[in-house]
Amino acid sequence: MSATDAVALGGDRAAVARPTRVRWKMMVVLFAIGFVAYLLRTNMSVAGVSMRQDLQLSDLQLGAVLAAFAWGYSLFQFPGGVIGGRFGGRLTLAVITALWGVLNILVAAVPSRAAPVTVTLLSLIALRFLMGVAQAPLFPVMGGDTIRRWFPIGGWALPNGLSNAGLTLGAAATGPIIAWLTQSVGWRASFVATAPLALVVALWWWWYARDVPSEHQAINAEEVRLIDAHRDATTVEPPAPGSWRIALANRQVQLITLSYFCANYLFYFFFNWLYTYLVEVRKFELLEGGFYSSAPWIVGAVGATLGGLVCDGLTRHRGITFGCRAASLAGLVLAAVFILAAATAPSPYVAVVFLSLCLACQQFTDSSAWAATMSVSGRLAPAACGVLNTGGNLSGGVVALAVPIISSKLGWPAALASAAAMATIGGLIWFLIRADEPLRTDG
Repeated sequence: MSATDAVALGGDRAAVARPTRVRWKMMVVLFAIGFVAYLLRTNMSVAGVSMRQDLQLSDLQLGAVLAAFAWGYSLFQFPGGVIGGRFGGRLTLAVITALWGVLNILVAAVPSRAAPVTVTLLSLIALRFLMGVAQAPLFPVMGGDTIRRWFPIGGWALPNGLSNAGLTLGAAATGPIIAWLTQSVGWRASFVATAPLALVVALWWWWYARDVPSEHQAINAEEVRLIDAHRDATTVEPPAPGSWRIALANRQVQLITLSYFCANYLFYFFFNWLYTYLVEVRKFELLEGGFYSSAPWIVGAVGATLGGLVCDGLTRHRGITFGCRAASLAGLVLAAVFILAAATAPSPYVAVVFLSLCLACQQFTDSSAWAATMSVSGRLAPAACGVLNTGGNLSGGVVALAVPIISSKLGWPAALASAAAMATIGGLIWFLIRADEPLRTDG
């Protein structure tokens, strides 16, 4: 007998039955996937200090390697969202997560400095580009398909915030773990040692996840009703072939994406250059730099979770446009203030405090962008979230090259100031965004 039948036959017991919490158990697995994703993508920025010396790469060449991930990740966001919408979150996330482990191992096999630098450099660029491609569908599918299907309307910001907390904690773990492994067994072994985590979470997800809540054996009818409240069939049925063009052309999706590009310029400073900044500019030792580089990511995880809670709370009381706008504007303006304070702080330890507050404020805003995009796009959310993350992560390719160029010509304070300016612009764009204007999918 299914859970739905059991409740239907329960008579009065059905009235007092509580919803199961399968959706939150799904969230635990999604959290783990986000954690592993960022551990295996941020490792290059930490191991890069040793790789650069071992492989005789310049700062700009290392920047090109880091940028390769961002370009692969950006260019395949939209196709990844479309593919995820076609094949579903269960299969898509399982396949791409397993691929991360394979690609991580291949990085350890790139030619040594005995080979021409060009061969080594091109190998690293190709592998990091492919890692970007393999990770590209993650958040469009996680947010636009799985979270949209598994959480009730009006409650999307918190699970998106929690998924962001998973990735920030993964990035936080990267600093001390990869720095320690690199010093203990070498940068190549650090990639091999962490790769199996991807296979473990891929198998875990495939075993536990289902695309449709009602198909999960552990769910009861009350939780299904809670998830499906205020939905109609058009919010869950697959989009018509080619309807992704509607999401791509929608003005609200475009505005949210533009704001997200600006916000992620700031994020990618931390992603690509935080460890280098702490070691080479603030003069921390290698292991000490790994430890202190984790602090902004840990505080960022708190900010991501609080941002989801605040956005959902404001949405319930004032509507989704106000909720997303208020959280995003406040968070991005404060982030700009804190990174400027970090740039001018006389003490490296005070700089770490300001950098931590900066990333927390930036992460506070992330779930608002995803919730607004999901609200606007409905059943086209996988494709629309792909558009969002394409724009958001194109900034990664810009930052990977812009920071070494600006810092070499104008100094590191100017590089940090450029991130502050972009964050401020991203916040102001929210005055133009209406998250309560759904796009039309019927023509």
